[in-house]
Amino acid sequence: MRYVLGGLSFLWKLYIAVVFFFWAIVLYPFFLSIVSFKKTKKYSFKIFIFWSYAFRICCFYPIRKRIHAASIPEGPYIIVANHTSYLDIFFMYSILPKHPFMFLGKSEILSYPLVKTYFRLMNVPVDRSNASKSTRAYLGAIKAYEAGYSLAIFPEATFPTENLPQMLPFKAGAFKLAKQLQAPILPVTYMNNYKLFSEPTIWLGPARPGLAVVHIHPLISREEVQALSEKELLETCFATIAKPLKIKTP
Repeated sequence: MRYVLGGLSFLWKLYIAVVFFFWAIVLYPFFLSIVSFKKTKKYSFKIFIFWSYAFRICCFYPIRKRIHAASIPEGPYIIVANHTSYLDIFFMYSILPKHPFMFLGKSEILSYPLVKTYFRLMNVPVDRSNASKSTRAYLGAIKAYEAGYSLAIFPEATFPTENLPQMLPFKAGAFKLAKQLQAPILPVTYMNNYKLFSEPTIWLGPARPGLAVVHIHPLISREEVQALSEKELLETCFATIAKPLKIKTP
């Protein structure tokens, strides 16, 4: 039975890849035409929003948002979230569509055909193996924030592979950046994306359509960011994001 379910999961991953690259190809000329000009570049974010909704519809991924505040605030801010699936990245655009943001993500994405263009032009690649390139990425993130973009960061820096959905320890970079920019922080918890689409290299790992649940927590204000140390900010965000994960997920 395990291999039967694993085989079905593998077929679902192939289907998701087809849907993903279909929309990547269809939207590519529109993206390039918009992103090529400074005055229109920010509007390219709407391409990602459309792509996210289209992907979710084609792959049967409804989302239940549990917002623990009166409303989702206006940006810019720094979005920090747990990370267990590639769905975390792609869902973010339709979960938080009102204010454009850029991801700070692994530079390895630049090796993926077609995707690298989207990532390079509207996100900030980070090469953690090279101190000089990491510094350039950090400065690029500051420039993006000052231009009015929010920044989306996964502080775990990689996928956990055991004891899901428990999180790995957070890296300090997001909180150092928040302190330097005096930027508010928006914590986000993805509850069950790892059940809907596991790491693609794990061939028999779970993958299926289904309801995704996400918690959007109250904004940590600029004043709170200023008042707390980097370590306190890290611990506060970790505790906030981890709390819903103690609840049984769908």
